[in-house]
Parts: sequence; structure tokens; C-alpha cells
Amino acid sequence: MNELLYKIPANTPREEVIRQLKAHPEVRFVSLVGIDMAGNDTDEKIPVRIFIEDIEKFYNGTAVQTDGSSVVLPKIATINNAKVDLPIDPAVNWFVDYDPEGADEETGLPIGTLRIPSFIIHEEKRVDSRAVLVDTLAYVKAELLDFFHRNPEISAAPSLNGADIVDIAFTSATELEFWVKTPLDDNASIEEMSASQVMNEQYWERTHGAVRTALEDCIIQLDKYGFHMEMGHKEVGGLKAQINESGRMTHVCEQIEIDWQYDSAVQAADNELFVRTFVREIFRLYGLEVNFKAKPLIGLAGNGEHTHLSLAAITKDGKRHSLFAADDQNAHYMNAVGYGALMGLLKNYEAINPFVSATNDAFNRLKPGFEAPVCVVTSFGASPAIPSRNRTVLVSLIRDLKNPLATRFELRATNPYSNTYLVIAASYLAILDGIKYSAGRTADELLAELSKQPGESAGYLEKDRAYRSEEDVFEHYTADERDARFGKPPATVWENMLGFDLYPDKVAVLTQANTLRPQIIDSFRTGALLRWKIELISRIIPENRNIVRRMTEIKSDFVTDQDAYMWNKIHDLRIYLAKDTIDDKALFTLLIKALNEGDYPTASALQLEMYAKMEELKELYDAYKKNMI
Repeated sequence: MNELLYKIPANTPREEVIRQLKAHPEVRFVSLVGIDMAGNDTDEKIPVRIFIEDIEKFYNGTAVQTDGSSVVLPKIATINNAKVDLPIDPAVNWFVDYDPEGADEETGLPIGTLRIPSFIIHEEKRVDSRAVLVDTLAYVKAELLDFFHRNPEISAAPSLNGADIVDIAFTSATELEFWVKTPLDDNASIEEMSASQVMNEQYWERTHGAVRTALEDCIIQLDKYGFHMEMGHKEVGGLKAQINESGRMTHVCEQIEIDWQYDSAVQAADNELFVRTFVREIFRLYGLEVNFKAKPLIGLAGNGEHTHLSLAAITKDGKRHSLFAADDQNAHYMNAVGYGALMGLLKNYEAINPFVSATNDAFNRLKPGFEAPVCVVTSFGASPAIPSRNRTVLVSLIRDLKNPLATRFELRATNPYSNTYLVIAASYLAILDGIKYSAGRTADELLAELSKQPGESAGYLEKDRAYRSEEDVFEHYTADERDARFGKPPATVWENMLGFDLYPDKVAVLTQANTLRPQIIDSFRTGALLRWKIELISRIIPENRNIVRRMTEIKSDFVTDQDAYMWNKIHDLRIYLAKDTIDDKALFTLLIKALNEGDYPTASALQLEMYAKMEELKELYDAYKKNMI
């Protein structure tokens, strides 16, 4: 497939775009990719000939108009005012998506669709997630350039003068974790996989059979697109597959991670979207299902998608300088700007968090004990000479003592279904706020403020909280101690969306540019809460009801007093969860009622109670079943 067209580079002239498309007749379609508030991407099949004939209209946004009700733009594209336009974005790479299962009759090659990142315009305003990120970066760049020119002494490091900075580079990266299994195969034991996980039997293990073939195929093919693949490997979750009589692997259930090179912030978000779709298609070609959910299997490791953020300054001589790294990395963790940037990210996280965790599934992953962060805290390490990789914190400081440009922040709470465009936009706005605070302050002063204890006064960070821990925050502190030191984290989608109401000063940091404006936030929140409600009513509660129904009394010739005692507890709990009477309504019924009536505080509390009761029920029934002979 080396003769195929894999991408059209950013800012390719229109004439060259046309030439390449005519030279590659296997590319039969173009698709304009706009990103709505939920992170969904639009996809159409527009014949290439129409794109070539009307190329000017595609660039100015008049070629494609669609019904905005088909994308998640609540309170923006309403049913009585739904028309949106899709102008293309020539400033990023355009990738060709090939159908691995179909060939073009004329060329004998796979049929390709040129996916063109686009914006979504409603009433002459850009209202999509990509536009939020593009416009936010433009604002943050202008603000930083002005800041450094007005404060040349507040350089990123003593060797860099702010007056020499002419440009700002935003570099980001994501990684992709996913579970892969054979279709319709639910025979894998959660208990057995949990034991395998605890004993580290899967992490960095060899891949075998179809999983190995699909993984290798993904890495090879994605390299041809120019993603500069770095590695693919097994993650912590999974179980060894079995081999049937014909020699084929069955009962595949494994967790995989793939990594590729960083890029500019907008391109990094586009890359992630394409890679995710590509991986799903390739594994499906080998008869395997891919699941990107944050927590596909309760009790086992979830899928994270750590988001890396860094800033660099371009000086008049064309050189690139890290805005975070210290001149002497063996003596200092970061420079003043770096500390300020991290402080901004941590202080304003309650307003960023709704974009990071907007689904029930996301909160299933964010639980102590699975290397998923639950506290707003960072870690630096025992000394600058020994970089820390504390996996229990929200934001890791990643450093390479031999490469200052590698200094960056790793936001560890994100998952494959986080809206990366909005997460990155919100993060850089928070980073800007912290950098502005760093003016006139030394690196040591800022490090001391970041390292403060709860109750100690601070100029920027909140008095009653701590923001740094070199300990394992899950093992070293109790749950109450964590909440007291680092703030109590939200536990449901509703609680998380309350961050937009409870922290107006932090929201103001994100809306200052009028890119992540109140209209966008309101649309995002409305869509997230609607999905929260519908998923609970239509999926989670019915699934739990079926679990309750399956937990029936086990008939046995030998029943002990313990069996009878356990069954009575199980029976009472089943009734409490799922069985209505005239006078008393079951927990499931009360939760559905609260959701339908819009009583979201009550619904959120009942959701947490439902989760706790379901876990109690599962543990009781498991113990009850194991005692039967």
C-alpha cells in the first residue's frame, strides 16, 4: 500500500490539493470533520469530483450546510434554528481514511476518504470544539507575547530575555489505552483478571495471535501517515487467551496502549481522533472488538489518555526555548514561569474538570487503587536531580535532564472519550493565569507556595489546601485526609458540572478570552447532563436490574445457617434496590423519578447509593455462591 496517498500536509496550496487528488483516483470521497461539544466528529461521503469542482466554496464554508440538530450543540443549534456551515481548516494535516475491507473497482486499491478537519458555524459564529481550541491558542499566544514584552525580566530562565521572544509554540500529546476482546465473548472472569492484574502478569507481556498481528499492523500503517509511532504494548489489564481445536485464539480480553509523537496542540487533538478511529477499524479487520470506555470492566484497570502540555518560546534568532525548564535542571525542578503555569492549572482545575470527566464511565475509572487520580495535587520528586514519576497525582511534572524542551505537564485524569480540544483549551487558559501571577516572583518563592501545607496563607493558591505530595496519595492518606488536604473531588457528572456554578472566579479564567465563552460552556454542560440522565435511565439501571434478577436463591441439599443468613441479606438488598410496594418505592424507581423530574441533586445522591448497594450485593452474592457445594 506504499503507493497510496496518506495525508495532505498543512497549508498545501489548493492547486496542489487538486493535483494530488487527481493523481490518486483511489481517494473517492472527502469528509468534513467538525467536532461538536461532546467530542463527536461529523462524517460525510462527498464525491471527490464535487470537492474539486466547488473547492472555493469548501474553503469559504458555503459548500456544505447541514442540520445542527444532528450534532451535539444544545442551546446553540436548536430545532427551530438548526442550520450550520462547515468551512474547512487548511492549517492542519488532512488524512486519508481507507476502507480496509473494500477495494476500488478501477484501481484495485482500497477506497479512500480524505478527512478534512473543519469548523462549525452557526449564525456567523464558530461554535465547535476545534474552533474553541484554535481561537484560545491565538488568544493565549497574544497574551503571553504581551506579558513577556512588558516583563522582560520575568523570563522563562535567566538566559532568556522576554523582549527577544517573537512567537509561542504549544506542544501537546496524547496516548491511547483500550481493551480488546473477541466479539460476544463475556466468559472472562473479573476475579481471575483482577488477580492477574495484581500479580502484574500482563503489563509489558508479549502479545500473541490476532492481537499481535493487529497491533503490529496499526503501528506500521500509522507510521506511513507520519505519526512517528513510538511503541505499542500490553497494559496492566487482561487475561491470557485460550486456543480452540482449530488453533484459533478465543476468549481474548486484553488491554493495549499505543503511543505516537507529540505535535502542535490542535494537530495533536486531530491526530488522536484519527488514530482512535483507525485502531478500531484495524482490530475489527482481525475479528476483534475495541473498547475505549474509561472503565469497560468494573474492578479492573480503566483506559486513560494522559494529556501532555508544554510551552516553548521562539526567539529572534529562530531558536526554541522551553518556557518551563530551569537553566540548571539538577538544581531546580523548573523556572518561575513553569511553577506559575502549574499553579494556574491546579488552582483552576475545578473549572477544567467538567471537560475532563463528563460521563458516568469517567467516574467509574477515577477511583483509588487503579492509578487514576482523584485529588488535585502534583509531585516533583525528592530532589531536582531525580525526576519524579508519582502515578497517584493529577498532574505529573515530566522532565528529561538532558533535554530541557521535554519539560511538560502530564494531566492524568483524561480518558479516550474526554473532549481533548476543550480540555487543552481550558488547560492553557488556566496556565496563562498562573504565568501572569509569576511576574515579580522567584522560582523558589513559587515552589514554596506550591509546597505549602493546608492552613498556610498564599498569594495565589487557596489557603486551606495543599497542592503537592511526594507520597502515594492513596496509601499515605485516608479518604478523609485526602479530602481535607486536596479538596473533596466530585463523584458524579452532576457534581462535576456544579463546578461551573460553585467556582465563578475559576470559570472567569476560562471565559476571559471569549473563546470558551458562557454559551459554549452552557451547551457543553446541557449535553453532558442529558447524556448522564439518559444513560442512567436507559442503560445503567436496566443493567443493574438484570444483575439483581440473576442473583437468585441457590437450591442445595445442604444449606447451613450461614447460607440462610447470607441469602436473607441478599434478598432484603434485592428488594431495596428493585422491588416496589404500594407504600415504598425501590431505589431504582426513586432514581428514575428524580431524573425525570429534574431533581438532579437527589438523583446524584441516589446514584452514589445505588453504586454502593450494587457493590455490596455483588460481594454478598459472590460469598454466598462460593459457600455452596
